[in-house]
Amino acid sequence: MTSTFPDVSISTDRLVLRPFEEADVPSLTEMMRDELVAAWTTVPVPYRDADAREFILRRAPAVRTEGEGIVFAVAEFLTQRLVGLVKLDHTDWRILGAEVGYVTAPWARGEGYASESVLAVAQWLFQDQKFERLELRTAADNTAAQQVAQKLGCISEGVLRNAWIARTRTEDGGWAEIRTDLLVWSLLPEDLDGIPEQLADAGGYAPYPDWLHSPR
Repeated sequence: MTSTFPDVSISTDRLVLRPFEEADVPSLTEMMRDELVAAWTTVPVPYRDADAREFILRRAPAVRTEGEGIVFAVAEFLTQRLVGLVKLDHTDWRILGAEVGYVTAPWARGEGYASESVLAVAQWLFQDQKFERLELRTAADNTAAQQVAQKLGCISEGVLRNAWIARTRTEDGGWAEIRTDLLVWSLLPEDLDGIPEQLADAGGYAPYPDWLHSPR
């Protein structure tokens, strides 16, 4: 029998991490059309409303129901504006490990939302789900993603050479694929000691999230 994560929402002082809804289609489409998202992820280019709808209605729910992981829409608590996405995948239920990936909307960068949302997921994964390892992989030139890993207290474990294909703009305005290395980071439960308080002091948000299992 396949193990699955529960249908859950997580809240911090500033954010709500919840399942995606069909009403998120316009915001998700706009977020995924950003050039940095296109450069560092595998999203379709150009990204269309149909891609967002397919992701929200079929692909994201299947990640959880098929035991691969779970996908969270990240929204501001006060405005309910979509500001990002956090995804757990490549889940290994035997070793209790998973890989985390995230996207921050261009209109929400510089607010510390990436580290806050990933930290909330990590705390839920370790405390509520009793997992023992969380992995983050960042492209060699994606310094913003590496800074998030460092803020969270992740340990750099090494380099996977030529292991990723990123995109770069061409002179004619199109996109070209380029090979790049991946940096591998890991986070264990004990690595979080003191990290929530440090981030709270720096960003002013509550260090410990609440999570609520949906009755659905």
